[in-house]
Amino acid sequence: MRVLRQRRDELRARIVGGRPDGVHRQHSLGKLTARERLALLLDDDSFVELEPYRRQAGAAAARPHTDGVVAGSGTIDGRRVFVYAQDFTLFGGSLGEAHAAKIHKVLDLAVAAGAPVIGLNDSGGARIQEGVLALNGYGGIFRRQVDASGVIPQISVIVGPCAGGAAYSPALADFTFMVRDTARMYLTGPDVVAAVSGEQVSHEDLGGADVHGVHSGVATVVHDDEETCLEDVRYLVSLLPSNYLEPAPAAAPTGAKDDHRPKLAELVPVEPNQPYDMRDVFAELADEGEFFELHEGWAKNVLCALTRIDGRVVGLVGNQPVVFAGVLDGPASQKAARFVRFCDAFGIPLVSLVDVPGFLPGVEQERGGIIRQGAQLLHAYCEATVPRIQVVLRKAYGGAYIVMDSRSIGCDLSLAWPTNQIAVMGAEGAVNVLHRRELADADDPDAVRAELVAEYTEEFLHPQYAAERGLVDDIVDPAETRAALARGLEMLQDKRKPGPARKHGNQPI
Repeated sequence: MRVLRQRRDELRARIVGGRPDGVHRQHSLGKLTARERLALLLDDDSFVELEPYRRQAGAAAARPHTDGVVAGSGTIDGRRVFVYAQDFTLFGGSLGEAHAAKIHKVLDLAVAAGAPVIGLNDSGGARIQEGVLALNGYGGIFRRQVDASGVIPQISVIVGPCAGGAAYSPALADFTFMVRDTARMYLTGPDVVAAVSGEQVSHEDLGGADVHGVHSGVATVVHDDEETCLEDVRYLVSLLPSNYLEPAPAAAPTGAKDDHRPKLAELVPVEPNQPYDMRDVFAELADEGEFFELHEGWAKNVLCALTRIDGRVVGLVGNQPVVFAGVLDGPASQKAARFVRFCDAFGIPLVSLVDVPGFLPGVEQERGGIIRQGAQLLHAYCEATVPRIQVVLRKAYGGAYIVMDSRSIGCDLSLAWPTNQIAVMGAEGAVNVLHRRELADADDPDAVRAELVAEYTEEFLHPQYAAERGLVDDIVDPAETRAALARGLEMLQDKRKPGPARKHGNQPI
């Protein structure tokens, strides 16, 4: 037994230590190894590895243990998570049959245990020499991810190449993190692009972190290095429930129900066309001023973030007046819709901060499908059964007001500031439509327009107009907004609303 134990320990040490040349090469590329990444991600001494001796069939010398992926379970702040980390030092992290089987097992166990799953992707793609077996392995991963969708949180972290079919795994996850300079993700690489189209493009310009963080929207969060990236993953997990049946982890109440925030009135100008940063409003509403923003670089005209208000985890959606005046366009609608659906799937209440002049007009937007994309946001809100609170800060015009969780589509509590203007359109536009002939015949059109605008504003855009008709529950002092939200969330905490009896709706994707 002593000899057997010694042999086992020596083998295990070689497996954990890795191949020195491969480890050196990984470090020379500015990348951590799979085990170094897991050590940063998980609590100390919490990792329990699964199948470390697994390897593909064939000659022993050509089939190293682990088969290029380290898989198992550990804890983050004491809470159970399941993980796998592809090991680029073995087979370039490429996926074969044994490699895929380990990931399948992690996904199955995560669902069975009701715990989040985190995948660290650093792979050259499918192992070509295994042919269809590798493709079958990817299919098994994708099917399990779809089955786990809305059941447990899924997080993908791209810390190296993620090419070909492998890119669908991050796309199916709830959150995707990427690291600049080392992460790259695309379906077809630069060589294939050049062969097909003649276009010369670098790996970074084709599928780098900023491409997906700014243009495609596939990356939820982008970081400059692996250390801060993995630290942020830990922070995100602290805001997420373990599964759809459990509540998000609550912190101690912060006294928000009696909190007075006079700075809110200073941050938001009374004039409806003056810009301000909605992030400053988020910070005033959040406990300790902290919130976790998603898709910061993509569709910047709408903000989505997770935070806590009086200890409760809440999803914040807000129009961003400093970008396109906060109008909704196609990408912004899709960004907000996905976030709303995630929060609803995992029982996270939604707070929508509205300051929106409408949808972005133009030929390009119409041809690009803004009707369909806006309908995605509408569908997401209408379908959501979690507690929903709307706060109208200033402008709320037309169809954009409706889709930003208005009373008509089911918000539970609608609040408005004294600066609110809820209408089909702004006063200037309404006057131009309603009094077109009168303005055309006037000797002094500007003076007549100014008078009519003032009359329209006085009659239809005064702060009490929507409240008088029951479409706003209360007009709150901006300084009391955080307290009002805390009280509203407490009031709605036991909300239960079963969905209609059907297989599923047909979202306009």
